[in-house]
Amino acid sequence: MSTTIDTPVLTAIPHVIGGERVAADGRTGAVFNPATGAQTGEVALASAALVQEAARTAQAAQRGWRATGLGKRQQVMFRLREIISSRAEELARIITAEHGKTVPDALGEVTRGLENVEFCTSLMHHLKGEYSEQVAGGIDVHQVRQPIGVVACITPFNFPAMVPLWMVTTAIAAGNAVILKPSERDPSAANWIADAFAEAGLPAGILNVVHGDKEAVDAILDDPIIRAVSFVGSTPIAKYIYTRAAENGKRVQALGGAKNHMIVMPDADLDSAADAAISAGYGSAGERCMAVSVVVAVGDVADALVAKIAERMPAVTVGDGTEPGVEMGPLITRDALERVTGFVAGAEAEGARVVVDGRELAVDGDGFFIGPSLVDEVAPGMRVYDEEIFGPVLSVVRVGSYDEAVALINDNRYANGTAVFTRDGKTARQFEFDIEVGMVGINVPIPVPVGAFSFGGWKDSLFGDTHMYGPEAFQFYTRRKVVTTRWPEPSESQISLGFPTH
Repeated sequence: MSTTIDTPVLTAIPHVIGGERVAADGRTGAVFNPATGAQTGEVALASAALVQEAARTAQAAQRGWRATGLGKRQQVMFRLREIISSRAEELARIITAEHGKTVPDALGEVTRGLENVEFCTSLMHHLKGEYSEQVAGGIDVHQVRQPIGVVACITPFNFPAMVPLWMVTTAIAAGNAVILKPSERDPSAANWIADAFAEAGLPAGILNVVHGDKEAVDAILDDPIIRAVSFVGSTPIAKYIYTRAAENGKRVQALGGAKNHMIVMPDADLDSAADAAISAGYGSAGERCMAVSVVVAVGDVADALVAKIAERMPAVTVGDGTEPGVEMGPLITRDALERVTGFVAGAEAEGARVVVDGRELAVDGDGFFIGPSLVDEVAPGMRVYDEEIFGPVLSVVRVGSYDEAVALINDNRYANGTAVFTRDGKTARQFEFDIEVGMVGINVPIPVPVGAFSFGGWKDSLFGDTHMYGPEAFQFYTRRKVVTTRWPEPSESQISLGFPTH
């Protein structure tokens, strides 16, 4: 008598090109549920030829979309907003199933993505040009914003809905067609967004989802039809994308890694600071580019602050993100788990002190779990300080003064976000003036700007000239054209070989 073992049915995750589902024509990638460690799906991985086909499809569709009235474009954005808002939990659960973050955290991601959708409902205002009359005798000048054409958006695994909504919504509002290449680790949210756009009335071919790995990315960077590239990911990949795309004459914005510091001044409320460190350090298992990964304790506050953080850590509930009451889920992959575990394992050998070791956490099953970790007496030169961990590991660096704290941050290669906790307004104002970082929080640990502003860091956290979403995104996804107009009488016509002057 033989025993039959049921093989789990894997979900096939196709591309979306020209409004049609396109199945894998060769290679596929495995998609996992990080909470169980089980494979749940197979995502199609695009060849270079498929990327080229998607680009041609987008180019053909974009001509009509560019000619579509701004009012009709706005209506698509209004309908999209209602679709996402009414079905936010559906999208959040798709995110949790493939990324692992908790459902409430995923709902927060969807909400922040919706901010940009709402910003784009005012696209008629954001796309306004300028006009000057009588710049010279009988001559007027006006400037208009026009779409670039076909653009590509390469998005990260840690925000599989929010970052696509930051990029593609603005690009489409501005009149472009888009090739969206989401992370192959959690690709289903991108297909959901494409379906939502279609339901909102977006013409087929304007938003195309192409799944893939390096082969697809390189095809995007090299395809002459694609005129601009937006990217969020690690610094080495951001630098690679920026260099290769720019060499091919493309406009590029590539957001890289981070090592966000949170200064705690001697006058700060230590309970508030400890709460903020826990929230910003361990939310989404530390897999946020705006996560606080370094707490800089100034003066004699370090011992008390470390104790307050440590005493709060056992209360953080770790588990399957779909379960009620769970506050922190797993890491995205087993490789990520091994990498983060290695940082904790090597910290003491570098001279740091592991106060709370997340490796001691036990969670039933085969998920990719590690508990929150706290490492004290960290210093530059240690791997745990120098590298972007992207996991729930919080380092504490002790310094003697405000000036030392600022110098520490300004010497760091990353400059995405930072914060200071203080009750002194003068210190806060000076910090804002002194610090060389793109996004700054004053008693705010994760200073992600609201949708009316733009998101982006400095130094090795950004390659390119413009930040993401908000006003700067409309600059990135449009080209300015200046038109000089004169309507002379026939009697005024004459030949003049001199350079025109006013």
